[in-house]
Amino acid sequence: MVTASFDHLIQSQKPVLVDFSAEWCGPCKMMAPILGQVKQALGDKASIIKIDVDKNPMLATQYQVQGVPTLILFKEGKMLWRQSGVVQPNVLQQTIQRYL
Repeated sequence: MVTASFDHLIQSQKPVLVDFSAEWCGPCKMMAPILGQVKQALGDKASIIKIDVDKNPMLATQYQVQGVPTLILFKEGKMLWRQSGVVQPNVLQQTIQRYL
């Protein structure tokens, strides 16, 4: 993903959850169904995008992603929340709903 299009995505009026992950990462694979569940619960009130750190090393560096998965929530270009590791669906959903 080009940085310019990423910057455009996180400028959204609605929350954008970015999942920085990697193909080889076990906990990242655990996040996939959790993110699906959260997306289904929130519908189009929020966006969820996945960034592969191996394919987008500049974005990973720009946001100082040290480990995967790292989840960062943006709204209107501002970082609102950040956490590394597996996050339970109810926690993730409540976090996003605070910023709707």
